[in-house]
Amino acid sequence: MTLFQVAAVFLTLVAAAGWVNARWLRLPSAVAMLGAGLIAAGALQLLERVAPGAAEVRKAVGVVSHVDFPETVVGYMLAFLLFAGAMHVDLGELKRRRLLVWSLATGGVAISTALVGGGIWAAARLLGVDLPLIWALVFGALISPTDPVAVLSTVRGDALSARLKAVLQGEALFNDGVGIVVFLALLTFAVGGAASPGAAVLSVAVKAGGGLLFGLATSFVAIRAMKAIDDYAVEVAVSLALAATTYAAAEALRLSGPIAVVTAGLMTGDTGMRTAMSDLTQRYVRGFWTLVDEILNALLFFLLGLELLVLPLQGWGASLWIAAIPLVLAARFATVLPWGAYLHFHEEERGPSLILAWGGLHGALSLALAMSIPPGPYKPLLLSLTYAVVIFSIGVQGLTFNRLVAALGRLPHHHRRARRTPAR
Repeated sequence: MTLFQVAAVFLTLVAAAGWVNARWLRLPSAVAMLGAGLIAAGALQLLERVAPGAAEVRKAVGVVSHVDFPETVVGYMLAFLLFAGAMHVDLGELKRRRLLVWSLATGGVAISTALVGGGIWAAARLLGVDLPLIWALVFGALISPTDPVAVLSTVRGDALSARLKAVLQGEALFNDGVGIVVFLALLTFAVGGAASPGAAVLSVAVKAGGGLLFGLATSFVAIRAMKAIDDYAVEVAVSLALAATTYAAAEALRLSGPIAVVTAGLMTGDTGMRTAMSDLTQRYVRGFWTLVDEILNALLFFLLGLELLVLPLQGWGASLWIAAIPLVLAARFATVLPWGAYLHFHEEERGPSLILAWGGLHGALSLALAMSIPPGPYKPLLLSLTYAVVIFSIGVQGLTFNRLVAALGRLPHHHRRARRTPAR
């Protein structure tokens, strides 16, 4: 099959699954598409066993096996998904929570990496599974960043407060760039490359900070260009070029492409909308990026489910799956607990620690990083662990997150000021 034919098949299946979900199921899009992909993968596996000689089944499995998932996610989709997601974030609220967001996106990733890596290493030793500490830390690094695509598709709606929504969105948009750099640094250690801890820390700082400044620079140029005209078709094209060029150029300069494109998207969605676009242009630009976001999201989660066909999931590592899922959740809760306590006692949020912990979803980005690990004795185990955590995260956390928020919103809430008021 040609690349165009493969794309046509995938888009048709995604459209069909989306129609069924919109018509009858009404599930969150990420959950519905992941489920559709898993069902398709399971059906093909069953057909392969029942009719191993069927040419059509072999072709279908071959199509999936030839999809380069890491390159598809990190190389092609991520730039547009991050830009689209960033455009819908409330930049004013994000600025007010910048200390919280940046601490979770940087220190939070480091703490979670250490907790998950150390925990999974200890669990492997107890269960008799061979997993060196450095490879356990590699798993901790790739699973610690919350997935921006999964999070942004889950926290939509009005049930969640503006401040918690900004925190979850901002953290997810920025921590993937930090997480990728930390993952690559630890992977270099794991495969025997020469790198010092100081150099790794400096690399994280330079790539993250450089990506931020580069995104500011490219968005400044694009917004100035939009100010000079009033043509919605051209301005949509400028925004599309901004997303692609910012990501590609930042990666070529060895800066963080994700952080650069997130910054460009935030500036375009705020300053660009307010100062450079007419009302008509704003409607077209927002509409265009909403469609890009929805279609690529659906395709990505469908592919994530289909990857079950080609991942070398090892049965002997199943005992670690049961340990990995609660361990990742516990590390996430421990990471957000201090800020959750602050939001609860100082800003009177209901259940912020639980919301921040349960809303920190893991998705396609983690799996793409795991699949990018060079072939070796520990890659199948790490892939297996990653897929188990991702499926639980999207299928359980993603499906129940909005219900959790709604349930917490119905709880009685006593303001601290009321308790301080003296009795008459």
